[in-house]
This record gives sequence, structure tokens and C-alpha cells, in this order.
Amino acid sequence: MTTREQDDAPTDIPADIGRPARGALAAAGYTTLAQVASTTERELLRLHGVGPKAVRLLREALAERGLAFAGREA
Repeated sequence: MTTREQDDAPTDIPADIGRPARGALAAAGYTTLAQVASTTERELLRLHGVGPKAVRLLREALAERGLAFAGREA
């Protein structure tokens, strides 16, 4: 999948986490919040391009949908 196709793929990952973080998540196979919820914050922080701000924004987006990172309650 090209970067352009990744940008056009349907996703519920919030755009405000930033392009580097979105690209890192897509490259790792995370294209939906449900997929993100299957991992831990620590695992996401290991991805180049995903920092504390992106993780915080993802945590908030997950909570809005009644989800949480693996190992945490919503």
C-alpha cells in the first residue's frame, strides 16, 4: 500500500495525532481504533513517529468509544 493509498484508506484513527504517527500506525497494521485497542501504550511508543501526545489523543479517542489500550479498563 502506498502512502497515498494509506491516506485514502477508511479509518477511525483521529487525524489530529499527526501524520508521522498515522503513518507509523498504518505501517504497523493499525488502521482502526479497535486494532489500536489490542495493543499497549508502551508498544505504540516503540513505533518511530508515535510519541506521548499521539498516545494521549488515541487514549481519549478510545475512551470516547468505550475502548481502552490492552491491559487497561475503559
